Parts: sequence; C-alpha cells; structure tokens
Amino acid sequence: MNDFINSSIFDLFKVGPGPSSSHTIGPMRAAALFLQRGAAANLKNVPASLEVRLCGSLAATGQGHGSNRAVAAGLLGEVPENCNTERLNGLLSDETVYQADFGKFCLNFDRHSIIFDFKTPCLKFQNTMFMRLLDSDGTIIFELVVYSTGGGTIVVEGEDDNNGSIAIPPYRFRNMDGILRLSAKYELSIAEIMVGNEQVISELSKVEINDKIDNLIVRMLDSVERGIVADGVLPGPIGLHRKGGCLYRNSKKMKFEHERFLAQLNAWALAASEENAAGNLIVTAPTSGAAGVIPAVVKMLRETYAMSDEKLRIGMLTAGAVGMIARRNASISGAEVGCQGEIGVASAMAAAMIAAVHAAPSKVVECAAEIALEHHLGLTCDPVYGYVQIPCIERNAVGAVTAYNAYLLATAGNSVSQKISFDEVVAAMLETGQRMCSDLKETSRGGLARHSLCE
Repeated sequence: MNDFINSSIFDLFKVGPGPSSSHTIGPMRAAALFLQRGAAANLKNVPASLEVRLCGSLAATGQGHGSNRAVAAGLLGEVPENCNTERLNGLLSDETVYQADFGKFCLNFDRHSIIFDFKTPCLKFQNTMFMRLLDSDGTIIFELVVYSTGGGTIVVEGEDDNNGSIAIPPYRFRNMDGILRLSAKYELSIAEIMVGNEQVISELSKVEINDKIDNLIVRMLDSVERGIVADGVLPGPIGLHRKGGCLYRNSKKMKFEHERFLAQLNAWALAASEENAAGNLIVTAPTSGAAGVIPAVVKMLRETYAMSDEKLRIGMLTAGAVGMIARRNASISGAEVGCQGEIGVASAMAAAMIAAVHAAPSKVVECAAEIALEHHLGLTCDPVYGYVQIPCIERNAVGAVTAYNAYLLATAGNSVSQKISFDEVVAAMLETGQRMCSDLKETSRGGLARHSLCE
C-alpha cells in the first residue's frame, strides 16, 4: 500500500446492481477478470470445466446477496455499470447450462459450478473467491484467487492492491490530518485538492471530471426517483414491503415544515435503498448497502436547498475524500468491520458533503464527518436471512438524518473546541471492527439476524 491515497474518486463511487457491492459488484468484476486472465493464460492442458468457490461472508450471505448470480453474469460478459438487472436476477434459477467465452475456448457452466464453500478458510479477507479452470480429471490447471474488499473493489492474491494508481498526485495525504494541513498550506478547499489529484490519477480534464460526477449525481437521483414511485414486495423470503413511496406521500400531509423535511429525507433514503435491495442499478456510496444515504442528501440539497450543479460537485468530491480516508485507514466492508464501515462511513461522507456545499471551512467539514462516524461506532452487520433489507434499508434513512444532524452540530456549535478528530474515530472503527466477532460481521449468524424470524 502506498503511504498516500492515490486512488480515483470513481473507484469509490461506482454504478452497479444491488444489493451488495462486495457481494454483487465485486464478484461480477472478479468473474470478468477471470475470463480475461484465463484467456491469456499459457495452459498446458485443455480446460474441461470451470469452478468458482465463494468463501467466508460470500458463502454465509451470498445466496441472499445474489453472489452466485453476479459471478454467472460476469462469466457471461456482463459489467456492473450497465448490466441487464432483469437478466441478472433470473440467472441460475433452474438447471440451465450457460457458456463462458474465454476467447480461445468456451466452457459450459451451471448453478452447480458456483459453490458456496463454508469449509475452505479465507485468506486475507472475509470475501474470498477461488476461481478455477479444471482438466478432464478435475485437476486445477489455472486458479485466480480474488478478494472483494468492499465497495465493489477487488484485489488479486499475490498482486499489489489494485485500488491505487501508479501516478503521483500533487497533493499527497493519507488521512484527514494530512488533507487539512494541505488545505491550510495551499489555501484550497478539500474539493479543490481532490480535483487536482484526480486530474493526475485518472488523466482527466476538469471538464471530464465534472461530467463524470454529474453522471453519478444523475444516477443517484434516478435511484431515488425510481424508488419513490415503486411499490410492492422486495425479493426474498422476508416479504418486506417497500415504504419509501408511502412515507413520501404521507410527508405531504404533515402539518409542520420540519416534520415534512425529515420525513422526506427519510423517504428518499428508503427509496434508493429499496432499489438496491431489489437488485436494480445504484451508485456505491461508498457501498451498495449504504447506497441510500448520499443520494437522499443529494436529493435534499437539490430539491430543498436548490443547490447548483457546481455546489453538488463540491459536495461529491468532499464526500469522496472522507470515504477514501476511511477505506485506506480502516475498511468500508461490512464483512471486515461491520456496518459502521458502511452506513457509518456513508453518514460521515454525507455530513461532510452538506458542510462543504454550504462553504464551511475544511475544519468544520472534518468536524461534521467526525460526529457522524463517531455515533455509528460499533454498528454490526447482521442482515436478516442474508438479505440487504432488514435492518439495512432503515439504517440508510437513519444514516441520512444523522448526517444532517452532524452538520448542524458542527456548524451551529464551535468546531474549534471539538476534542475528537476524524482520524481518531477511523482508528477506533478499525479496532472495534477487529474486535467484533465474525457472527456480527455480515454472516447472518448473530445480532438481529439471529433473533428476528420476520414471520
């Protein structure tokens, strides 16, 4: 790992299908890489079959998260950002035989080729995939071990963390303290620092960066708007009814303005999160499980505050900095540190976004992010039946409201007297996640997943 953050903001914000970035987008990307590497491999024998083993949290909750279907989609050439979600959700539902095209050869596979492996231990990360080509005797002739490390990011065993660029950004930082010092030294906002780095890391112009951010904002708002008008029951055994649209309609009838404001913010978060739970396209922010928080805040900033496109870009860049710092110094994976790394980080990103669009100083932006994350510490990842529905959907709404409250605490109070730094909270989040037992980290073996039958 580099001693500084040199990854692109567009590696954090990704478009892809729900319900889980680590369990859906990551495995789909891994399968696509397996196709590419398998095609390029110098094989001594002709492959007769393929096998994919999903281990750790991927095995524990992969059925509810659709990890096997995501792998199948990747083997069929689908990519997350524009995959056919209707096709994706129908894969492996029967004994259909599919064909993976490796270029030089094609291999048949079916639902039995993708295995939820509860016995093989994970290596470096909880979300480990063993992707193999086998000869006619069942001997492994090619293997790719891939980790899904959160937010749709994948890392190949034996290779450097491919989340970073080889480029050297002009403003080098590894934590919040570093970016605040840069901000003070060069008299730049956090967003301006991020743009300067992004131009070097992604080799894009400012116009191109703005266009890509604008597209992310459009996709976020689209997930909210689709969710608000959608109705019915979400997939899976829980039988959970969508609530976002109902809450939004009811908010119109509320007598007091502050109640309408909070109800609508909640509704927008529920709507985007329900779209994620339905397996539809969303934006990881920083993960799919937390994909309702920032879209709800963006919707609030656009609709309630009439924020301009330029202001929203500033907010997105600032939120991106917060998410990248949390990912580099701890984790954004529920399987690694619990939901504090997903909803907690999303709430911190959103709080920083709200402060930034209101032109708050960088120190106040940090204070807002710190407050939001601090009060998510210890949050477990315990999805009922392994589906990203309960408690995940409502947690997005709570995270969005917490972000707004953290912004108020940071801006209406005295941020100079704040005793705890964002970096200290990130360190506490990592320690808490490391001490948290595995049953409470996206395995559905403990917490609410154990004590709720949802009958």
